[in-house]
Amino acid sequence: MPTATPAPTPKAVIHQRYGAKAVYRVEEVREAVDGGGCPGLALPQQGTRCVYRCELDIAGVLRVATPGNFVRKKDAEQAAAQIALDKLGIQPTANTPATPEEAWEELIGRISYFFADENFPASSHPLVGHLSVSLRRTGDLLGRIPISAIVACDVKVHTLCKIIDPKAEFDPLLVLSMIYNAAKQSPGVSVSDSDFWIQSQRPYSPEAVDLAFQRWSGISDPISVEAVFVPCVMEDEPKTVRLNISQNEHYMGDIASMLSATDSSHVLVSRTVGKTSSEIRFYFPAPNVQLVSDLSNNVASHRGDGNMNRVINKRASYISGQTIYGDAILVNVGYTRRDTELQTERVTLCTYYRILLGKLPDGIYKISKESILVAELPCVYSRTSWKGPSPRDLLCSFCRLQRLSEPHFAANRVRASCNTLGSAVCSEKIGSPKPATGSQYGNDGRIDKENPDVFECDVKIYSKKRELLLEYSTDDDWSKESDAIQNSALKVLVWFNHYFKQLNTLLEKIYLPKSTDGFTIYPNTFSQEFAMCLSVYGKTNGGNSITCSTVGLFPMDPSHQQLENSAFLTDVDGQDSGVFPSHGSLTCIDYIVYLFMKDKRKRYILEVNNEFEFEIGAGAVRNQLESCVTQLSVNQSARFVDELSDRDLFLAAASELSPDLSKISRDSCVLEFSVKVLQVTEPLEDRMEKALFNPPLSKQRVEFAVRHINQLHATTLVDFGCGSGSLLDSLLEHPTTLDKIVGVDISRKGLTRAAKSLHQKLSKKSLMQTAVPTAVLYHGSITDFDSRLYGFDIGTCLEVIEHVEEDQASLFGHVVLSSFCPAVLIVSTPNYEYNPILQRSAMPTKDEEPEENAGPCKFRNHDHKFEWTRSQFQRWATGLAANHNYSVEFSGVGGSGEEPGYASQIAVFRRMARDQVETVPDEDDPPRPYETLWEWPTTSIPSH
Repeated sequence: MPTATPAPTPKAVIHQRYGAKAVYRVEEVREAVDGGGCPGLALPQQGTRCVYRCELDIAGVLRVATPGNFVRKKDAEQAAAQIALDKLGIQPTANTPATPEEAWEELIGRISYFFADENFPASSHPLVGHLSVSLRRTGDLLGRIPISAIVACDVKVHTLCKIIDPKAEFDPLLVLSMIYNAAKQSPGVSVSDSDFWIQSQRPYSPEAVDLAFQRWSGISDPISVEAVFVPCVMEDEPKTVRLNISQNEHYMGDIASMLSATDSSHVLVSRTVGKTSSEIRFYFPAPNVQLVSDLSNNVASHRGDGNMNRVINKRASYISGQTIYGDAILVNVGYTRRDTELQTERVTLCTYYRILLGKLPDGIYKISKESILVAELPCVYSRTSWKGPSPRDLLCSFCRLQRLSEPHFAANRVRASCNTLGSAVCSEKIGSPKPATGSQYGNDGRIDKENPDVFECDVKIYSKKRELLLEYSTDDDWSKESDAIQNSALKVLVWFNHYFKQLNTLLEKIYLPKSTDGFTIYPNTFSQEFAMCLSVYGKTNGGNSITCSTVGLFPMDPSHQQLENSAFLTDVDGQDSGVFPSHGSLTCIDYIVYLFMKDKRKRYILEVNNEFEFEIGAGAVRNQLESCVTQLSVNQSARFVDELSDRDLFLAAASELSPDLSKISRDSCVLEFSVKVLQVTEPLEDRMEKALFNPPLSKQRVEFAVRHINQLHATTLVDFGCGSGSLLDSLLEHPTTLDKIVGVDISRKGLTRAAKSLHQKLSKKSLMQTAVPTAVLYHGSITDFDSRLYGFDIGTCLEVIEHVEEDQASLFGHVVLSSFCPAVLIVSTPNYEYNPILQRSAMPTKDEEPEENAGPCKFRNHDHKFEWTRSQFQRWATGLAANHNYSVEFSGVGGSGEEPGYASQIAVFRRMARDQVETVPDEDDPPRPYETLWEWPTTSIPSH
């Protein structure tokens, strides 16, 4: 037995009553918080958090604001809505019936209320608009309105019908039959035995009629409304039509005439299409039935008898999610609670094709970017560059538009384990999702698989009946739960996108694999659920697909993506500024797309975007456009010609010219792009490295250090310039011989973050075989000697020295080799000669010695004070080794090591003889300038 629907939320009640008049303004504020101490870790918890307050403004009614703050935006909005309801005296109730029998009784009572209550014409119900027009008529039509008008105006009626019979959600004719039968049992209501009219059995009082006329004033002048005619025959194309609505005439009469229906009572109405705030609907003729009374047996709601009026309009049915019969008209016209007269808005072919585009996996992304002809759904997700609706929101919208259940996301915290170095990493689920608090590696949230504080997310897609259609299981781990969800959602979206691009293939040739690349497909259920898509997108017109052209069935790795054809540029204008877009950079452009007719030498503007931003190398735009952009520097502009897009796309992009474009022969047309590069934001170092290296350089540096730790059987390690502890954090997850790890850094803030991360991992050592017994974090400068770190087995200094001045880097090298005297010291720094590969700019000549901020290549990070070539780095390291009785060997990670060397160059210093150590700490007065910020297993951490 169905359960009762809970009471609507305060925000839903406000929307039902006031719609767009209700405007929520949410303000983000910072609030002081004291989170209390962390057991076993004396980390300071004082700080601020982000909270929200909300103001609700209902135009012309009232304005309220929340007195307090809320952690979530939606809670603040609901609180503001509740305050408004309290002030207005509105009490939402859970009044949805629980059984079909209860729903039937309520449907009868609701229809009776519409026509038997003398006060109804004075209400603000949209149905009063229809009634007001009917009261201006004369003769038999006086006071009569079409039964389908009730469906169009009253959501509650439709809800009751779905409770009575769930199939009513998808069949307007079934709804018509239910209302007809309920009206026959409704007191004070009369229905026709020969047509689909409904009216009150007794006339309304003059006072009620006057009130209706005052509120619903009618139309002073005739209105011409632009609409789209969607023919039932798939070979015929949709076209623009005009409805001429006369004063005081029911608008559905004009629609009936265009559809060749008997009268407006024989016109059925679909649910709203597109934006919920609009009145865009499909209107179509009711299928012929021999007797109207047959509706009492619901015979008309089942399969047809071959009559043309019973043929399903597949395009209209696919868009609306309901069964549409025969030819249909897509038009925006109707009465609403918010308005006191008939509301109309033009619907063009552009509107129609945008609605159709919005049902595609990448359609909402294209529309939200306002770049239908240029934007493509990226194959990768990055929080720093992704704008607009997130992949999760896009996938949820896609499922809703396809009438599927909401997608199910299962994000889990996982623990990675590795028995031997270089072996495959095995992720083990260890509990329900929890917010990640470990260190972060890069702006896109991706981290090493050895990190235990990672998340993975599986996705399941269900039909409306909760039958499993598709499930995706990932092997990728992410440092944040949100990143895991977003990346898995994007994977599923990309899969759907490529599936839809197969739909121009003949139905019998479409291949639906049961399992591939982490996806498990359930072909029978899947094909059944998407049968209507195949009917719409798979149909051909004269042998040519009416929609997507297949560009490949599987997504390309953006890091290895090759442009199909390099764009040939013309009309290049502007001086070379020297700032070119590079792989991973965020590039902002201004562009215009023209439809160029070669035979008539005419141009039509299809799309204009004055500020479009995308990431180079992410597959986020047309290949030809990216090729063009990478050939231009900032403030340069050019033109190029590309092949014509799919017909649906350029009609969705065009607006004013869509009727003319629908008649143009595509064989004689090309697209012409006019592009200007406005701004280039250079990619961050870690984003570049992750885009070009697998695994990322950060992971390769950790593995390099682990290899030397195990070769030396080292038990002690100090990381100079440990920052937020990313290296130490990663070492904990490798099997090593280490008994003690130490980090030193000048940044107290970075050390505090490192302490939190290390404490969380070391606290779980009962679950981990790789935990070290001792860990210490010191606050101090790496150019100051502290005797407690004398003679460690290994010292590391990875990607640190370039962040200080060169003389400080030399001082560090002298101090660490002469005073700290580790058995082995590993130092890594960026190889400046490798930057052209990362940045795709010109290579400096061998004779050039790059100076600070000089040369054709920029430094990889704005915080770098210098970046050395291989020869500079080797001179620095060789001199230090010779002066301090160390040997040195050079290696690196990233690339093959051939010209121009490794991306990250590494020097490994080895102490030659222990009895030749230059400085021995004075046991009576050892120098200890470092402040102990945190120590494991003790818990003393000073506050700051």
